[in-house]
Amino acid sequence: MARLLWRGGLVAAAGGALLCVLGWYGISGERFAERQLPYLASCTVPGAALIVAGAVLLAAAARTDTPGPEPAAPDTEEETGGPPPPSSDDPPLRVPGGTLAHRPDCPLVADRPDAVPAAGDAELAPCPVCEPWPP
Repeated sequence: MARLLWRGGLVAAAGGALLCVLGWYGISGERFAERQLPYLASCTVPGAALIVAGAVLLAAAARTDTPGPEPAAPDTEEETGGPPPPSSDDPPLRVPGGTLAHRPDCPLVADRPDAVPAAGDAELAPCPVCEPWPP
């Protein structure tokens, strides 16, 4: 998104600058004010508006978290070096009646007082949020 804002801002500002230059060139060749007004209305005012719009887009691009080209995310576990390391040495937890095993700091069980250790429960699947062990 930031890249699109950045490119759009540059194009709008460059187009506005070009219109301002063309308007100035047209006005500079006319002696009377009534013959300068068409250049002012058709080139200079819209050019200034495009410069302002380009500046707004560039400012919006600068405020985003990822300016410029966005880095590509790794697609496979081989590129990332495998699953994330465990967040603690504590055993995985489960909720009574649940079918998933969670890390102790998993947001799904972190504040639950009824979460118990899941040791010896082979039928539990790993939590898709915290991934307590490799599949």
